[in-house]
Amino acid sequence: MRIGDAAAALGVETHVLRHWESVGLLAPPRSPSGHRSYNEHILDYARVIQTLQRTGLSLNQIRQLGISGCDDRVAMIAERRAEIRERIALLEATDAFLAHLTECSHPIISECPECKEFAERGLPRRTAEFAERP
Repeated sequence: MRIGDAAAALGVETHVLRHWESVGLLAPPRSPSGHRSYNEHILDYARVIQTLQRTGLSLNQIRQLGISGCDDRVAMIAERRAEIRERIALLEATDAFLAHLTECSHPIISECPECKEFAERGLPRRTAEFAERP
């Protein structure tokens, strides 16, 4: 299939596929007339790129995954997973604080011991400190 059909099948614009090709992520074969030819294998690979992008990896990181050895690839994935766990902890702590705010009976947040403690500590950077509280 041609690039327009491939882009439609993937739900992206054609310039996205051209960009992925320019940075070395895709290499669709060319027809004798020079047109890019996308088959199911190339579309599957493009879907993997989309999925990896949704995990927060940059195109450069995705390219590195493709050219790295197994140990480096595992290390890159482990690093990304650690970042995701940190983000989850931050979101859980934020959610716990917001849940507390919906039930807080103090007219001024700074008068509430829990709110004041949270404000003094700020959002946890690496642990779900606030979310772990009873």
